[in-house]
Amino acid sequence: MNIAIDQTVPTDLRLPATDEQSLALGDFAGRRIVLYFYPKDSTPGCTSESRDFAAHQADFDAANAVILGVSRDSVKSHERFRSREGLTFDLLSDADEALCEAFGVIKMKNMYGKQVRGIERSTFLIDENGVLRREWRKVKVPGHVAEVLDAVREL
Repeated sequence: MNIAIDQTVPTDLRLPATDEQSLALGDFAGRRIVLYFYPKDSTPGCTSESRDFAAHQADFDAANAVILGVSRDSVKSHERFRSREGLTFDLLSDADEALCEAFGVIKMKNMYGKQVRGIERSTFLIDENGVLRREWRKVKVPGHVAEVLDAVREL
């Protein structure tokens, strides 16, 4: 199942998350959700993107938006990454790829000349009612967070 613009997202899929939590998108009803999928903790692009989101956390909070990062890394890896980078938003561990599959972010990618299956850097904006309003696929990190913030403010 792939989610499309103007469709309701799966709100009951619960994933392990940082701070010893188990979170589902439905836990954030009444708030906007910025859901960003990234390939791997502590890699250069993922670190830069996460730092950018963290730097604008107060702006997203002011716009009634929660930021959630998702990768296939373990919660333990997420905790180390979050602590090292000073991230204050939650990171979800999607080891079985259920949420990744729902949003269609698992792709074949080239890495060092080899085809590998992994997460395509993508961001999704979900409104207060759980409806997907915007999506960004094949994200390039520079300027991305500012574009997402503008879209959140326009909702």
